[in-house]
Amino acid sequence: MIEDFWKDKYPAGIAAEINPDEYPNIQTVLRQSCQRFADKPAFSNLGKTITYGELYELSGAFAAWLQQHTDLQPGDRIAVQLPNLLQYPIAVFGAIRAGLIVVNTNPLYTAREMEHQFNDSGAKALVCLANMAHLAEKVVPKTSVKHVIVTEVADLLSPFKRVLINSVIKYVKKMVPAYHLPKAIKFNDIMSKGHGQPVKEANPLSSDVAVLQYTGGTTGVAKGAMLTHRNLIANMLQCKALMGSNLNEGCEILITPLPLYHIYAFTFHCMAMMLLGNHNVLISNPRDLPAMVKELSKWKFSGFVGLNTLFIALCNSEAFRKLDFSALKVTLSGGMALQLSVAERWKTVTGSPVCEGYGMTETSPVASVNPIQHIQIGTIGIPMPSTLCKVINDAGEELPLGEIGELCIKGPQVMKGYWERPEATAEIIDSEGWLKSGDIALIQPDGYMRIVDRKKDMILVSGFNVYPNELEDVMASLPGVLQSAAIGIPDEKTGELIKVFIVVKPGMTLTKEQVMAHMRANLTAYKAPKLIEFRESLPTTNVGKILRRELRDEELKKLGLKK
Repeated sequence: MIEDFWKDKYPAGIAAEINPDEYPNIQTVLRQSCQRFADKPAFSNLGKTITYGELYELSGAFAAWLQQHTDLQPGDRIAVQLPNLLQYPIAVFGAIRAGLIVVNTNPLYTAREMEHQFNDSGAKALVCLANMAHLAEKVVPKTSVKHVIVTEVADLLSPFKRVLINSVIKYVKKMVPAYHLPKAIKFNDIMSKGHGQPVKEANPLSSDVAVLQYTGGTTGVAKGAMLTHRNLIANMLQCKALMGSNLNEGCEILITPLPLYHIYAFTFHCMAMMLLGNHNVLISNPRDLPAMVKELSKWKFSGFVGLNTLFIALCNSEAFRKLDFSALKVTLSGGMALQLSVAERWKTVTGSPVCEGYGMTETSPVASVNPIQHIQIGTIGIPMPSTLCKVINDAGEELPLGEIGELCIKGPQVMKGYWERPEATAEIIDSEGWLKSGDIALIQPDGYMRIVDRKKDMILVSGFNVYPNELEDVMASLPGVLQSAAIGIPDEKTGELIKVFIVVKPGMTLTKEQVMAHMRANLTAYKAPKLIEFRESLPTTNVGKILRRELRDEELKKLGLKK
């Protein structure tokens, strides 16, 4: 029995099981944590810190406004499109307390991407940054969004700092394009109107959806993974169990450079660290390394969550290498495969080993992790407590230890399914609750697992999933394109680079510059290709399906990575 195999694979001090029904819903966890850790810092950003007590009060004001000044009802969807600012946890927890379903949305999305996600989710409200409001102006009329809440970067700071920073961003840096949303409401006006007002606390069932987290899954157009209250609570408790005594309650400082709208950071920082009452230092723009290092210098941080690209960039910074790492005891890596050389460099610079895990949006997201005291670099660790893993062949048969097959996962963190896509759900989750990951893996005799390859053609750029189908759809809308294919090729900095191959229609011309301009206009920056190659033809099957794998193999041969 596969259950028996996993029972004794957990190090001493780590329970093999958690109780996902310990709390009925996220509201209960939030209320208890905010009472227990009321005076402890919860989130810091731009020089301001809010405690757990203040988080509860502020999220209550947001919830009260939603209930008293809109027609939104429990179960309605609200899109939250914000970078790492204090407004993010306030809006998310406020929306959840009002009974709404949060739709996490990347603030760097193009209008086309926003329109798809808002319409697919049926979002009726949107919280966005003023910097992106010009896109909302284009998109909102084409959707069911009735209520638009706009915030500026420094809205929650002191009056002087708020005016100064917001003015610099708008008038000096010119980072806020003009927009016209006559019915939009300012975030601060909402907070004023909701302040001190009673909240009718929602009391959803554990099986009710809390978050719609969009992903392409293993293939195709972006789909909303339905993450229930029970899913997210399970992953909170699983993270807590596997941390053991490494992260204490109410006294840790965690650096938060990964975007909270990404499921990895969302669950770890907004959920698991909320359960533990720990302090999250929000980094709004990790690409601004000097500013980030300056912020890090202010804190005796004990935890850091990142991925390859960020670890590399920081280790190459002389200012970062001079920081005091004496308090750092936990470094977590996720979102993309950790490279051995990066892990070794990080440990040399900081003294902290990197703990790698594995997950998917569909698993809320953490499915496995290396126990902090028992790290095996190059593996994705062992399954989270109350989680089973197996590998199967193409016929769906379970394979023996050490054999390579598709990784399947079963546990309380596995999503309810894809939003309004029962057929897509049935393709990925079988009748017994096993989720097919689309990743090729092997399980060692000691229970540690290794990811060998990806079964599908998904491209991973700096921890973000990029789906060739979407890129090829955008390319197909460019006049002159007859055929196209997108693949990922290995890159030290970002994990993979996107390369596209294009066959131009006879009698027409097309330049690389035209292709790049078209892609950048229709896709978030990380989805835009770095390399473009024009060809007379592309390899296809006998029914005309383009063979991306053959193109990828050609590129690997050029790099000397494949014979």
